Amino acid sequence: MAIDWQPFCDVVSSHERFVLTSHVRPDADAIGSEIALAELLESQGKTVRIINPSPISESLRFLDPDARVQSLGAECDAEQARDTDVHVVLDTSAWAQLVDVGDVLRNTAALKVVIDHHQSSDEVGDVEFKDVSAEATGRLVFDLAESADWQLSRIAANALFCAIATDTGWFRFPSTNGGTLRAAGQLIDLGAQPHLSYRELFERQTQARIRLTGRMLERIELACGGRLAWLTARRDDFSRTGAVPADTEDVVNVCFRIVGVECAFIAHEQQDGQVKVSFRSRGHVDVAAVAEQFGGGGHRAASGALLPGPFEAGLVRLVQAMTSGLQSSTPPQ
Repeated sequence: MAIDWQPFCDVVSSHERFVLTSHVRPDADAIGSEIALAELLESQGKTVRIINPSPISESLRFLDPDARVQSLGAECDAEQARDTDVHVVLDTSAWAQLVDVGDVLRNTAALKVVIDHHQSSDEVGDVEFKDVSAEATGRLVFDLAESADWQLSRIAANALFCAIATDTGWFRFPSTNGGTLRAAGQLIDLGAQPHLSYRELFERQTQARIRLTGRMLERIELACGGRLAWLTARRDDFSRTGAVPADTEDVVNVCFRIVGVECAFIAHEQQDGQVKVSFRSRGHVDVAAVAEQFGGGGHRAASGALLPGPFEAGLVRLVQAMTSGLQSSTPPQ
């Protein structure tokens, strides 16, 4: 589904100040899309700030060489975040994923714009530019640049390449198509450096993260005749290993190395007792529908949610929901 970007260009031409934001614990698609859009808007003479509900992870700082990404409550307060003409929310359409920034958006007179590719959607923005068939929000920002004939800088090109590459599993997921690779090629021509980005993203893990991963893998569980696998990360795991919450990112995908696994999830116990969950599917089970049962959402093959504690009770609910999803789905032929 192609997006008509002219209304967005009209918003840009009629406003001067923009605040960009994304979901809690922003990934490479979120950060890359924000950095690239900020570069594009500044090329049009606009004033831009990036304010997220949580800090950028160390592994993604290479995407932000000018250290422009701020977090609410650390580098800026709510009053400063509201001081803008337009808020642009990227890579989410869910209030739950915006946490404290959501309060800012609910109490602002500024125009609210959403650019997103997720299935699940709340009424976050006044104007929405959404394509659930897009492989990444970064691809939407790339398409915007092409449609508006705005030149992408080297920084923007590298940011968008990482956004698209990570959200397609480095071009392994079924969402990858010919257009994905053509866009990646153009971004490389504009200065993206895949070999350096891959090194930053996947070959700079700390010893603490490796130890945390080992603890989680020791506890891997299977159900539904081996079709479902899950991992758990408890608060104690972080104190024992020295790892940080961001170190759980993408570990859930290891589950698919087990023969027969079709769906997986990781349950991460938060400091406040809540349970953050990342769901994954080979595609025939709609894990976005599972996540929505817990107030979350996302894609058919990748989604997330946040459950109240206690952890053990939440884990039982998760296994039951995933088991039900598997039992009602048709296995791949």
